Amino acid sequence: MEEIIKTDEDYVSAIDPENEKALASAGDLVLYLTFLLGRDLFGIQVSEIREVIEFKQVFKIPRVPDFLKGVINLRGEVVPIIDLHSRFYNTSSNVTGATSIVVVEIDDDNHKTPIGIMIDSVKAVTELYENNIESVPEIGSKIRSDFVEGIGKLEDQFVILLRVQNILNIEELSNIDDNIN
Repeated sequence: MEEIIKTDEDYVSAIDPENEKALASAGDLVLYLTFLLGRDLFGIQVSEIREVIEFKQVFKIPRVPDFLKGVINLRGEVVPIIDLHSRFYNTSSNVTGATSIVVVEIDDDNHKTPIGIMIDSVKAVTELYENNIESVPEIGSKIRSDFVEGIGKLEDQFVILLRVQNILNIEELSNIDDNIN
């Protein structure tokens, strides 16, 4: 999976000086890791991602909400795993060969806490300019509006751009009594 992720430097070195003015008018370039949940395409800013790993055994924890699948051992570190499919749609993901875990770090009282996000499959790293990102529509969303940063426009489709800090809010996730079904 590492071969699909490029660094910011890879993109900076590829800029054509003649087209620099056209790029400047398009706004800042932001890189997103795009992935699927069911048939929906989502994106998370690459700068928020620590790593992407293949799905591996998740150790269940009793009496937690359905969207908290359990924990994994990631090089000696205990990392909780959130099933985004369950968090967004209230239905569990089906684990396949393409299922992956995106590990992000959330700020919790000036301490970085790693959290894994279970996704159906990784698509690609996608470049989006600020002018290709629209605000969140007020109606018609199956997902809480505070979870969505915006809608990215690609040539032939839309990408729902996520606010990881809101989806994985430590205080909300820690309030287990309110979240248990």
